[in-house]
Amino acid sequence: ATMGSPLVAGREFTRADDEKAPAVAVVNEVMARQFWRDGDPVGRRLQANGRWYLVVGVAKMSKYRNLTEKPAPFFWVPLRQSPLTGVILQVRTSQPPDAVSRTLTREIRALDDNIAPSPVITMREQVARTMAPQRVALLMIAIFAGLALVLAAIGLYGVMSCTVSQSTRELGLRMALGAGRSDLLRLVLSHGLTLTVTGVALGTAVALGTSRLLGFLLYRVSPRDPVAFGSALLVMIAAALVACFLPAWRASRTDPLQALRS
Repeated sequence: ATMGSPLVAGREFTRADDEKAPAVAVVNEVMARQFWRDGDPVGRRLQANGRWYLVVGVAKMSKYRNLTEKPAPFFWVPLRQSPLTGVILQVRTSQPPDAVSRTLTREIRALDDNIAPSPVITMREQVARTMAPQRVALLMIAIFAGLALVLAAIGLYGVMSCTVSQSTRELGLRMALGAGRSDLLRLVLSHGLTLTVTGVALGTAVALGTSRLLGFLLYRVSPRDPVAFGSALLVMIAAALVACFLPAWRASRTDPLQALRS
């Protein structure tokens, strides 16, 4: 109840499940399917560390260590029936963390002044800590992707500038034959977009084949997510338009007489 993991069968632990009562356990759905395929595990027994436990409940499958973990069998036992040297206390409250921390520290030291409780953190902070490696990896990928986008835009700008410079006489001849400035602008932009679409098509084919290697960094997103690939396509086209606009604008300002004389 504290963690918000509902039961799908049986009951939770109670205060009666102490060291004098029979050993009990609650299993999750994965463990129930794996070890009791023939029916309901409630009322069955399991053995762990040389001790037999009576299964009294089945908990719905949840994430226990981090958000990217695969479903795994888990079971829980009452603390009083399986004492530990270190205990993590989960508290469900609407109070601010600082107020709860002070109250908990005071109560724990009232029980035993030799106990030094660890710092209190929220569940959101705990989740953030478990996802730190993924966030760092995705940040590095984003930085390298941004650099790649800038380099691609610079390269495309250079290619289009060189193409316009080498086609000055052709552009002048087109204008002399009646082509308008908007015609030259569309001509240069279409050439740049053709190069971009060709590169994006090749890059998409490679990305579809290699994106599955990054699947462990993703949560609730497919390595071949169409929205992600569509967004990347739009970003590349926008960058291409920006990179091609200046050469295209310069081409549309070509003086036909001066271009033909050069």
